[in-house]
Amino acid sequence: MTATDPALTALSQGWCALSLLHGKIEAHIERALQTGHDLSVREYSLLDVLSRQHHGTGGHLQMKQVADAVVLSQSATTRLVTRLEDRGLLTRYLCDTDRRGIYTDVTEAGLALLAEARPTNDTALRAALDEAAADHPELEPLVRTVEGLKATV
Repeated sequence: MTATDPALTALSQGWCALSLLHGKIEAHIERALQTGHDLSVREYSLLDVLSRQHHGTGGHLQMKQVADAVVLSQSATTRLVTRLEDRGLLTRYLCDTDRRGIYTDVTEAGLALLAEARPTNDTALRAALDEAAADHPELEPLVRTVEGLKATV
């Protein structure tokens, strides 16, 4: 394959379309969450991921799992956890069975903010998808794919 190979060009264009859709969605949701709840998309995502944990075997996520779920490095995730902990939205404590392990849980205030912000997130996501499909017809197939996906995290 050469740099001008049609298969590579198509692949690159597909990646650009996916990147464009992601950027439009994230920017739309970011504005809505910041305006309505003083939350970033990453903060909302972290609260959402951690709120789905449960106590008991396999219930808590390791920091690497959390970082993967919110698509950040472990160090960036730790900084994000610290910011939300400082706001009283998260709490950390040592694992009972492994004193090296640290768990992070969403506080009642964090759960309340998440519940308040969830409709904003969902509405902004729907609007961003609709707007992207309307403004960029070439994104329509990607929008439909996103609508059909089910998260595994």
